[in-house]
Amino acid sequence: METLNDKLRDQKLELTYPCSWCYKVIASEQAALEQAIKDVLLEREHKLTHSNNSKTGKYVSMNLDLLVHNEDDRQFIYDALKQHQNIKMVL
Repeated sequence: METLNDKLRDQKLELTYPCSWCYKVIASEQAALEQAIKDVLLEREHKLTHSNNSKTGKYVSMNLDLLVHNEDDRQFIYDALKQHQNIKMVL
């Protein structure tokens, strides 16, 4: 059976820039996550809201909403967050 992922495998996401984008960012603790966001975005305008805590309290996830100007900008932020030592995962 063909899945949606199979159908979309060869298609590229087409966005009209600038646009609002949301990253889900996961870390061990909220303070470390907030510091990572500051390190990556510096003074750039953004909105950070709580998303979820793991059942055991080991992880916290937050939604990071901001305006991205182009594909390179969107990918740069994703990569910078993903590589930050305080961040466990970026979706």
